[in-house]
Amino acid sequence: MDKQLKYKETDKMSDLICENYTLLQVMSRFGLSLGFGDKTVKEFCLLNQVDYRTFLAVVNFIDEGYLRMDDTFKELSVASIMNYLKQAHSYFLDFNFPSIRLKLMEAIGYSEDNVTSLIMKFYDDYVDEVRKHMEYEDKVVFKYVEALLRGELPTNYSISVYAKKHTQVETKLTELKNIIIKYYPAKSNNNLLNAALFDIFSCEQDLESHSRVEDYLFVPEVLKLVKKLSNSDE
Repeated sequence: MDKQLKYKETDKMSDLICENYTLLQVMSRFGLSLGFGDKTVKEFCLLNQVDYRTFLAVVNFIDEGYLRMDDTFKELSVASIMNYLKQAHSYFLDFNFPSIRLKLMEAIGYSEDNVTSLIMKFYDDYVDEVRKHMEYEDKVVFKYVEALLRGELPTNYSISVYAKKHTQVETKLTELKNIIIKYYPAKSNNNLLNAALFDIFSCEQDLESHSRVEDYLFVPEVLKLVKKLSNSDE
């Protein structure tokens, strides 16, 4: 792996998290928990049976704004990236989206006025769309990749289909954010609404990172695996 990357295998895991706390989500999605003492990234990943090269690829990719699209990231584990994506799906669907909904309801109340109803309906429709998108990935795309990892080469699906149809599902979240900012009437104390809006901004950025990892790390590695299996059958 490129020695010029910001985060390296010899860095202490605690330093990495203290420098960029947003990487806590990445750590969690790789199944890594707090309590790493003074262990390095490599040491702590190996201790927890996590591929440290893949972990470093993801944290550097996210931190550097997706600018390194060359051969910087090598020897990545398709299984590790896929497990990371699965954990991200669980986080969004089972924790983050329900948490934001509760904050929104607490902030705007249970009023039947047009703006309040519009916000909640827009949010629920958005979450339903994301759920369908992620369930498709879980049930179709990841099952296909699991077959590839077993050495099989399914003929009923192609990762190129996924790459072409993969849409940026965070677009509607941006629209929801704009509705709240532009049209929700101000109240004497907007702390609750501001907190919900802050979470929506954070979620928007997190979803963008998630999609970029899928598009620029996961799909290329799967294509390499397909090519390798195809050549072995010749």
